[in-house]
Amino acid sequence: MGTAVIDPHSGEEAVHLGAAPGEADAAVVLVHGRGGSPEGMTDFARALVRPDAVWIAPRAAAGSWYPQSFLAPIEANQPWLDSALRTLDRTVAELRQEYRLPRERILLLGFSQGACLATEFVSRNPGRWGGLAALSGGLIGPPGTQWDGDGGLEGTPTFFGCGDPDPHIPRERIKESGRLFERRGAAVDVRIYPGLGHAVNADEVEAVQGLLDTL
Repeated sequence: MGTAVIDPHSGEEAVHLGAAPGEADAAVVLVHGRGGSPEGMTDFARALVRPDAVWIAPRAAAGSWYPQSFLAPIEANQPWLDSALRTLDRTVAELRQEYRLPRERILLLGFSQGACLATEFVSRNPGRWGGLAALSGGLIGPPGTQWDGDGGLEGTPTFFGCGDPDPHIPRERIKESGRLFERRGAAVDVRIYPGLGHAVNADEVEAVQGLLDTL
């Protein structure tokens, strides 16, 4: 007998907005942060414009994708982290199968814990994506982690934005994530905002809108 997979996020319902299957020409996956919600991310999305897009915001169990800091050892965040990555995988599969959208027309947009999760997901699933927008988040793992990764990112437009200081996200991790994505062939834009803290500003919203405009 095989070992049962523990998947704490599997029963959570996502929020869908925008175009229906057969009508959407692009998609945005909205990944909320710790203590956040899909509804909060869809409120943020209303500041953005992308006609004929479908917006899908998956939901984390108990409002958190994984229990510890994204800088903790990977094992300390299991099985929640693997379950969270499977949730994004299921979301992308829905977009590809039901909406008939290729990955080149799918943008992943996350804030805080959700930005970390989206970044890790794209890193683990190489190829050309429509884009990655990581607002206050970067690759997951303790200091010293080696994220070599297999496969290139083939020009995937990638935006990392973060305040400095941010009480949860070290500036160096953002820069480190940007360097790795650039080495793997992504088109990377890293912006650090002195004094912003753990928040999103108008320049970041404009940068995300720019990614949407290229989809």
